[in-house]
Amino acid sequence: MSENATLPTLGDLVWAPALEHPELLAEPVLAALTAWADADPRVASLVAVTEIDPEHAETATLNELHGLPPEASANCVLVAGKRGEDERVAACVVPASTFADVNKRVRKLLDVRKASFLPMDRAVADSGMEYGGITPVGLPAGYRVLVDSRFTEEDTMALMGSGVRRSKLLMPGPLLCAMPGVEVIEDLGITR
Repeated sequence: MSENATLPTLGDLVWAPALEHPELLAEPVLAALTAWADADPRVASLVAVTEIDPEHAETATLNELHGLPPEASANCVLVAGKRGEDERVAACVVPASTFADVNKRVRKLLDVRKASFLPMDRAVADSGMEYGGITPVGLPAGYRVLVDSRFTEEDTMALMGSGVRRSKLLMPGPLLCAMPGVEVIEDLGITR
């Protein structure tokens, strides 16, 4: 991926550089993308955003409506567990064709007795993002960001939330895996 690489696009949506459209990003996402772009110039030219109808934000609906390849969709779920008094929270990013193995794989990675999805109200409050738009970009500093290793493969795309339901981010999978703080995990997602 060179610095002057072409902005990624998918389907029939109109894509633009994400940093040129702050109105389509939640505040924490914009702050994180800006800081990341300062450290890695590829971010400015390789992270795209598009506006969508929030009523069609659900993965399957969006893919069907706009001709998006399902394998590009990166679902992000927030999971928490406790070890004694220590709460451990992680964002798990997996291809939409899989699901995060919360009860086995994620629980072991967090080293907790029991792991479960963060309740919606807490996920929204903690992340500063809208439900249905939560993305690994811009999460609170204490959260681990676990990304399925399938996104390291060349030519993979990661289509994900932007922090708001009315837009989506798109970036090359390997760039997502290079985002500060990301832990790439083999078989994080289990095939449905």
